[in-house]
Amino acid sequence: MKAAIVHEVGGPEKIQFDDVPVPVPGPGQALVKVAAAGVNFIDTYHRSGLYKVDLPARLGMEGAGVVESVGAGTTGIAPGDRVAWVMVRGSYAEYAVVPALQLIRMPVHLDFRLAAAAMLQGMTAHYLTHSTFFLKPEHTCLVHAAAGGTGLLIVQMAKMLGARVLGTVSTAEKAQQARQAGADEVILYAVEDFVEETKKRTGGEGVHVVYDGVGKTTFLKSLDCLRPRGLMVNFGNASGPAPPFEPLLLQQKGSIYVTRPNLAHYVATRDELQWRAGDVLRWIDEGRLRIHIGGEYPLGEAARAHRDLESRGTTGKLLLIP
Repeated sequence: MKAAIVHEVGGPEKIQFDDVPVPVPGPGQALVKVAAAGVNFIDTYHRSGLYKVDLPARLGMEGAGVVESVGAGTTGIAPGDRVAWVMVRGSYAEYAVVPALQLIRMPVHLDFRLAAAAMLQGMTAHYLTHSTFFLKPEHTCLVHAAAGGTGLLIVQMAKMLGARVLGTVSTAEKAQQARQAGADEVILYAVEDFVEETKKRTGGEGVHVVYDGVGKTTFLKSLDCLRPRGLMVNFGNASGPAPPFEPLLLQQKGSIYVTRPNLAHYVATRDELQWRAGDVLRWIDEGRLRIHIGGEYPLGEAARAHRDLESRGTTGKLLLIP
């Protein structure tokens, strides 16, 4: 079978499209024929070396497909099941071996592409809005990259919960997409100072929470967008890791809080995984949550998909199709 592998860390050109044996599922595992794999910033971090992985490394943390076979003693999953998964590397391939406990059965009629596009970013948006800071109608949040794959989902879930949403984007086209997702106010950060605009649009008070997947270029300024005792949630590094800062800064800016969460800690149990994934996939199936697929690439063009994602010129979700 074909699989995208990196033998040394670096740029997108380091991704090789290798012939490898079809893996054999062990006890508690399933072999899945991949129908679609999601492309995420965490994949670029594994490729570049920002997040350390053993080499050679297979890429891809998210996918959807059909179970081909199961290992000895595996229960709860059977050949023919339509499934989706996340947080299991090796999804940029024609086949993937996935622990059965990580597999989620998809709604019967849900498209594989939508499921693959939703697992990582959908559950990330879910834990950010339902657990890291549980939004309520009295809250106002600021969502950076509001037209990105995760941003669009955060906006929609925040509106489901009744919160007021401010979003930052880079272009008028992206502003329109954020508004269509439900954003109440959109700030064009390329021509407007997002701190000034956030303060202006909140009557000088600031927001209760900032959801920031951008990192380096937005982190410190975002602290100034918070009201006293507000929460800064830095969940990604699209522009690079957030810079270091002195803890005293948190007191000076209003006794604010900062957290750097990770999806793995919010799906640490099977019950929590099923809750988050079940909500996300059901909402998509019911038409309550819209998934915007911004691009589909053949599996062999994983490097191009990474370049496009890292350019930050894309909107919505990028997929690889074996």
